[in-house]
Amino acid sequence: MNYENILVEKNNHLAKVTINRPSKLNALNKQTIAELHSAFKTLEADTAIKAIILTGSGQKAFVAGADISEFANFSESQGAQLAASGQKTLFNFIENLSTPVIAAVNGFALGGGLELAMAAHFRIASSNAKMGLPEVSLGVIPGYGGTQRLPQLIGKGKAMEMIMTAGMLTADEAKNWGLVNDVVAQEDLLPLCEKLAGKIARNSSVAIAAAIQSVNAHFKEGVDGFNVEINAFGKCFATNDFKEGTTAFLEKRKPKFE
Repeated sequence: MNYENILVEKNNHLAKVTINRPSKLNALNKQTIAELHSAFKTLEADTAIKAIILTGSGQKAFVAGADISEFANFSESQGAQLAASGQKTLFNFIENLSTPVIAAVNGFALGGGLELAMAAHFRIASSNAKMGLPEVSLGVIPGYGGTQRLPQLIGKGKAMEMIMTAGMLTADEAKNWGLVNDVVAQEDLLPLCEKLAGKIARNSSVAIAAAIQSVNAHFKEGVDGFNVEINAFGKCFATNDFKEGTTAFLEKRKPKFE
């Protein structure tokens, strides 16, 4: 499928999705959100794809934010609908995707851009990356899950500070705060993400999907994550991957998962 604002590449068991609006510093607009949803939905359905890297084009920005010109004149109800639609279409969708998503944060990740990175299952940043949620400087708050995911990752106090000051973190500060897993030079960013994706690809996709579901359950209100884990653990026993994994272990060989 051809997209206007994103690029999708496949290489063996790995896919790379690149937001490609360099003139707009890869800002998220309605069309880009729809294209990203379509791409992730298609990749999730492709059983050959074991991991997805999400990044931005160029070396300046992952995603510099949302395209403010699209909603500057919205009413209260339109604003609420914008947030609800975006969360359902893209941010929650990525968080709950059964295929692991690694955000390769290659530059500015601000506002909706940081919210997009936080929706991924984990994040690796280049040393020039800067991250922040500047929405209060515009008289609004993060609306794509930022007020919920940021405290999960860095704690309530630091999240409050970051949101209320509208300040930016350097890549090293983001690592120290637990917002990203690692920081590397720009030229090493994609190679490291590909290396991690390769390690993921060697494991059971069925088990990884169950692990994503179980970890996410911990953060869902009214859901007992321990029960989700118990049920997911039990279901693993009925899979071919469990049979292959345990048989390979007992036979002292590497497993060959589907």
